[in-house]
Amino acid sequence: MISNKPADEGSHTDETMESFDDLFEASVISVQVGEIVKGDVVSVDSETVTVDIGFKSEGLIPASEFSDASDELKVKSGDQIEVYVDSLGEHGGPIKLSYQRAKQWRVWKVIEEAHNANTTVRGKVVGRVKGGLMVDVGVSAFLPGSHVDIRPTRSLDKYIGEEADFSVLKFNRSRGNVVVSRRALIEKEREVQRSETMQVLEEGVVLEGVVKNVTDYGAFVDLGGIDGLLHVTDMSWGRVGHPSEVVKPNDVVKVVVLKIDTEADKVSLGLKQLEDDPWLTVAERLFPGSRVRGKVVSLADYGAFVEVESGVEGLVHVSEMSWTSRVQHPSKIVSIGDDVEVIVLALDPASRRISLGLKQTMPNPWEQLPIDHPIGTPLTGTVTSLTDFGAFVNVTEGIDGLIHVSDMHWTKKVRHPSEVLNKGDEVDCVVLAIDVAHERLSLGLKQLAEDPWSNMDNRYPISTRVKGKITNVTDFGVFVELEEGVEGMIHVSQLAKDRVDDPRTMFSSGQEIEAQVTQIDRRERRISLSVKSLENSAEKEEMEQYMDQNKGSSGFSLADMINEELDRGRSEKPANDDNGGQA
Repeated sequence: MISNKPADEGSHTDETMESFDDLFEASVISVQVGEIVKGDVVSVDSETVTVDIGFKSEGLIPASEFSDASDELKVKSGDQIEVYVDSLGEHGGPIKLSYQRAKQWRVWKVIEEAHNANTTVRGKVVGRVKGGLMVDVGVSAFLPGSHVDIRPTRSLDKYIGEEADFSVLKFNRSRGNVVVSRRALIEKEREVQRSETMQVLEEGVVLEGVVKNVTDYGAFVDLGGIDGLLHVTDMSWGRVGHPSEVVKPNDVVKVVVLKIDTEADKVSLGLKQLEDDPWLTVAERLFPGSRVRGKVVSLADYGAFVEVESGVEGLVHVSEMSWTSRVQHPSKIVSIGDDVEVIVLALDPASRRISLGLKQTMPNPWEQLPIDHPIGTPLTGTVTSLTDFGAFVNVTEGIDGLIHVSDMHWTKKVRHPSEVLNKGDEVDCVVLAIDVAHERLSLGLKQLAEDPWSNMDNRYPISTRVKGKITNVTDFGVFVELEEGVEGMIHVSQLAKDRVDDPRTMFSSGQEIEAQVTQIDRRERRISLSVKSLENSAEKEEMEQYMDQNKGSSGFSLADMINEELDRGRSEKPANDDNGGQA
């Protein structure tokens, strides 16, 4: 029988020496307490396993040392096993052996050899403890959290149940302590892989790697001892919301080396570079006017981005979403994931931009408007809103026209549209102008009635005597209301026969005044009045009446009176010499 004695066992006891003498005398092999020996299982019962170790008598082992979790004995007659000699049956007692202590000794022997030779032991992670994990390597060993992997790990629970090789950092058999490391082996393996990878690593080379970690900005790929960063912008020619949409941990991917920074020990990788950039040839497939289908991939306040082909996106601006509606946000028209048909409006491959139109796929109601409603056509619409400059009227679905304040009344000066219209009013109006290019419709309210200025010269002929109320007095004249919305002006020079320096000292608003119409300008919508002309006309009429009354009795005419007055003036005028004195 071959025997092995543990290195840390003490010297033989006196009893052992006495047993040895007895065995020697009996011509049997030497067995000592504390040794590990091989033996044959002779019999097995529910309490005891009997083992022949070649000694003068057979040894006994409690059957419980061979039981598993289900209490099933994992031993049978004829099995050869290693056992630890607890005692040799002094004074005729039974030889006591231990199967478990032999196993423990063998484990510690393996641990010691692995530590001294810098080799590994096989173990299974069985549980979580403070600061790390507990590993069964035959005995309980501690795996610190910092030695689980080469990178810090947030969750250690995922390693429970895994089997792996571990290096022995330190051990103490007497205390039963063992500390192992998984990281040390990984580092060693990576160093070997790193040296192999460095031989082929250069910019432009295509390598296969394993995705180790995914972040918000990219993914780290293990190329074999060297980690490279695959940034999210280098994952696809198209839009990537998050790197996890493209790759996941433990995925095997082919990548191209974009840049190597040896000083910072960084490697930049690319995935999309393995395919041709679609923007380089997009002009061969798309052009302004092209009708294509695409998928809405993103929304912004100013529009929607549509992927028209893999890696190529275009923008549908909010202004290009509807012919008639003012789109406040693209979400009112489309949603992410929608399949839409669009028209290419503009293409700029160099800037990687495509302008797309959604409304252009539908008929333009503004182009039909002048056909259905030519200029001069009467319409009925609803007032949708009021502004300082006019009222917007909805005349057909999605199309509003503007009635400007200047087109609300022929004569009355409308300062705000609320003086004439209210929101929600149904109003009759007339089409004045249509600007299809700028999508503008001009409407008129006053045009439904005749312009009073069109026959103003017939209503107020020149020299007509009129009466009105002063509405405004200025330093250059006064304004007189002849009828509602119709004013005439009396210039300061026409306020009286005598000179008027400042009308404001003689006239006031609300005062009634009579004047004579001297001029009508229908184009400028002006009526000129004159008090002076009225007075002159009155004097002339009085004189003519007077002369007509006296002409029959005296035979004296108006011309005679004028000549008489001239002669009287000559006779009364003093004569002057050339030097300015009297003759």
